[in-house]
Amino acid sequence: MQYISTRGEAPKLGFEDVLLTGLARDGGLYMPATWPDVASASRDFAGKPFAEVAVALLEPFVAGALSRADLIVLARDAYARFGHPAVTPLHQIDRGLWVLELFHGPTLAFKDLAMQLLARLMDRVLAARSARVTVLAATSGDTGGAAIEAFRGSKRVNAVVLFPQGRISQVQRRMMTTAAEANVNALAIEGTFDDCQALVKAMFNDLAFRDRLQLAAVNSINWARIVAQLTYYFVAAAALGGPARRVAFSVPTGNFGDVFAGYAAKAMGLAAERLIIATNENDILQRAWSTGIYALADVVATSSPSMDIQVSSNFERFLFEAANRDAAFVRGKMHGLQQSRSIGLGEASVPYREAFIAERVDQAAVGECIRRVKAESGYLLDPHSACAVVAARRTQTTQSQSVAHIALATAHPAKFPDAIEAIVGQRPALPTRLASLQTDPERLTTLPNDLGVVQRFVERCVDAAWGPGR
Repeated sequence: MQYISTRGEAPKLGFEDVLLTGLARDGGLYMPATWPDVASASRDFAGKPFAEVAVALLEPFVAGALSRADLIVLARDAYARFGHPAVTPLHQIDRGLWVLELFHGPTLAFKDLAMQLLARLMDRVLAARSARVTVLAATSGDTGGAAIEAFRGSKRVNAVVLFPQGRISQVQRRMMTTAAEANVNALAIEGTFDDCQALVKAMFNDLAFRDRLQLAAVNSINWARIVAQLTYYFVAAAALGGPARRVAFSVPTGNFGDVFAGYAAKAMGLAAERLIIATNENDILQRAWSTGIYALADVVATSSPSMDIQVSSNFERFLFEAANRDAAFVRGKMHGLQQSRSIGLGEASVPYREAFIAERVDQAAVGECIRRVKAESGYLLDPHSACAVVAARRTQTTQSQSVAHIALATAHPAKFPDAIEAIVGQRPALPTRLASLQTDPERLTTLPNDLGVVQRFVERCVDAAWGPGR
C-alpha cells in the first residue's frame, strides 16, 4: 500500500514512513492510494474479539510492513488495559438508539483506542530502525492525555503536548500534567486549540527544525490514527446485525478525524447510512454543510471543550475525496483558507451533503439531553456524547425507525465533573484506578502563543530527555 499527500507535492510513502511522518512535507495529509474492500470479510466480524477485527482492518494498510502475527500481539497488548471485555460495548438508551461506549481506556476517552495501538506500532518500527522521534501533539483535551499515557516511559519517543490554557477540564489537564516521566511534557498555550494546532503545523512545516528533532505527529493528521478508529464502526454495526440491519452513526465532531474514520469505513464496505456530524456552538462543519461555505469564526468555550475547534484538520482529507482526489483543487482551497479564512466548497459541497448530515447542538440542548437520559434510564452522558445523542434523535424523526442509530460516547462523564454537576447536581466519580489523579503533583509550563518561544521549549525538552546533540 502506497500513501499520497492531499496536496500532491510530497513523495509517496509506505506505511512505516507515514506512521512516523504524520504531516506530509508539502503541508498535506497522507491518504491511501486506494481503499481496500473488506465488505466480504466484515460479514464474519460479529462476535470476534476486538483485537482480531482491528488486525483484519489494519492488515491491508500495513501491506507487509508488519506480519499478521506481530499485529495480533500489538493489538492484544494495546486493548488489554481497557476496562470492559468488549472494549467498546453498546448500551441501549431508547427505542432504536444505542450509545457506543468508547471511554473504557486508560484516560477515559475514545482517543485511547487509537493511541494505545499507535504507540506500540511506533515503538516496533523505531526499534527496528534503531531510531528515536519527538512526538508533537495539539490537544483540545483528550488527545494529549491519551498521548502522554501511551508514550510515558518510552525510550524511543519524546512527547510534547500543547493544550489551550484554561479551556479544558481539570481532569483532562491532570491526565497530562501528573505524569512524572522525563520523556513527556505538557505545555499550556495562552490561546485556543486552533492556536495550538497552528503552532504544531508550523513546526512541522519548518523543515529544518522538523528534521533536526525528527518530529512525528500523533494527532489525527497521522493516518494510523484514522485506521485504528475504523474498528469500532465495524464492530458496532456487526453487533447490531449489520450488514443485514441498517445502522447510522452520530459522531460528536471537532477536528473531523473520528467522523472521517466512519467515512473511511464506508469507503471500505461498511453498510451504514449517512454519517451524522454533531457539533456544538463551534459549528463550522454544520455551517459548511448548510451553506457550502467553510468559514472560520472565533472559538467559543462550551461544556464540550474537546469540540471547541474551528479549524478541522481532517476536513482536508474529505475535500480530497470529494474533489475526486484532485490535489491542485485541495492546494488552492487550503491556500485560500489561509489567506481569507473562508472558502467556497463548490462542487465538493454535493458529496459533503450526500455523505453526511450535520447538526448544531447548543449547550441548552446538551443539558436537557443529559437530564432526560438520566431521568429515563439512569444513564449518565458526558456533554460530548450528549451532542451525538441529540443529533441522532433529530435524525431519527426523518429516517425509518428500522435504522439503528448509534451515538458515539467519546468520553466518560467523570472527565467533566464541573459541567456534569452544574447540569444534574451530581459530581461523577473517577474510577478507583484514577483515585490519586486529583492529588498527584503537576508538572507543566505555560507559554505565549509564539512560535519561536515554543520551538525553543520543545528543543530544551528533547535535550533534557536525550542530551544535547542527541
